[in-house]
Amino acid sequence: MVLLMLCTLASAQKKSFCIECHVKLDDPRLSAPAKLFENDIHRGRGLSCNDCHGGDPNATTSEAAKDPGKGYLGKPRALDIPAYCGKCHSDANLMKRFNPSLRVDQESEYYTSVHGKLLKTGEQRVATCISCHTVHGIRAINDPLSSVYPLNVADTCAKCHGSSDYMQGLKIPTDQVVKFKTSVHAKALYQKQDLSAPTCNDCHGNHGAAPPGIASVANVCGQCHARQADLFQTSPHKAAFDQQGLAECLTCHSNHDIATPTDQMIGTEQGALCINCHQSGDKGFVAAGHMRSRIDQLIASIDKSNEILSLAERKGMEVSKPKFELKGATDALTHARVLIHSSSIAEVDKIVGPGLEVATKGHQAGLDALSELSFRRKGLAVSLVFIIFLAVLVFLKIRQIESRPPIAK
Repeated sequence: MVLLMLCTLASAQKKSFCIECHVKLDDPRLSAPAKLFENDIHRGRGLSCNDCHGGDPNATTSEAAKDPGKGYLGKPRALDIPAYCGKCHSDANLMKRFNPSLRVDQESEYYTSVHGKLLKTGEQRVATCISCHTVHGIRAINDPLSSVYPLNVADTCAKCHGSSDYMQGLKIPTDQVVKFKTSVHAKALYQKQDLSAPTCNDCHGNHGAAPPGIASVANVCGQCHARQADLFQTSPHKAAFDQQGLAECLTCHSNHDIATPTDQMIGTEQGALCINCHQSGDKGFVAAGHMRSRIDQLIASIDKSNEILSLAERKGMEVSKPKFELKGATDALTHARVLIHSSSIAEVDKIVGPGLEVATKGHQAGLDALSELSFRRKGLAVSLVFIIFLAVLVFLKIRQIESRPPIAK
């Protein structure tokens, strides 16, 4: 292993005629690749130009370096690029020398993707390996400068999918990335720097990229939102959606421009999603109204308890325990919002009820704290009056003693 590392390092440091020549060329199309390769992950692993392009890196002339007998290939066709990269990346024995944990099925998976299938038809505009990973300046996926680092993926996809001119004739929208950057997922990714938040490839896949169909979109969302997905599968909506050919999840939440969920999305008021399908008086309409009412009731109870406990705290009373216990009601509210996906009044009530009890207990604790404060203040007032009374008595007694005539000797 040590010998292999030393050999790799020596190879990385070995001079290459290709690079020495290309960096001096005036044409940026020829010099830029050599300059970019300085930071390429392949160069860091000891590889050089000839490992991909063939030829003789030790030659001293351009003609000798581009010897066809040594497998020289200047610029591969787009159709050949997956196999071109796959020469190494599909070879398990070879990849073990560099990164044993790296998958070796990317090439075969690529041909299951929309990109791969279109490439086989001769479509030249589809993404290949270098479209996403770039070429010559390829970086590790955990490098913030990598084109496939989580914060950069959407912009990488947008190079094609955000251009109406480039996508012309393919009948694919080009506003996905613009919409995505307004979504709750994008806010978590870019504003909170949460690298676990989904971006394009988390939902569509990467090498096997394909738009999820109606039957599979719930499985895509369910990778993260497992509880909601499970609840929906047992809800009355499941059969209704299947019957009408509606896509689960995105029918209510959309896809690329998913907004932060709010309580206004459920219920029977203007703007609620439920009234898009349910009419006044039907079972679903009644259920939606009831669930929204119960959630509003719990919110109001929590707010009321928080208000009185905060007031007691500001007045100096010790209420840390009831404030902590009130988190049980907040947890119940969060759980109830998730249970909306079951479309079950009973399930929501099962959680809201105990939540209301916790909130009511917290409110009572606040009242008790304020009552104790009032009692303390009254006790203090009585004590002060008594102390003042005693002070007056002492004062009067002193005056009485001082006013007595002196005793004759």
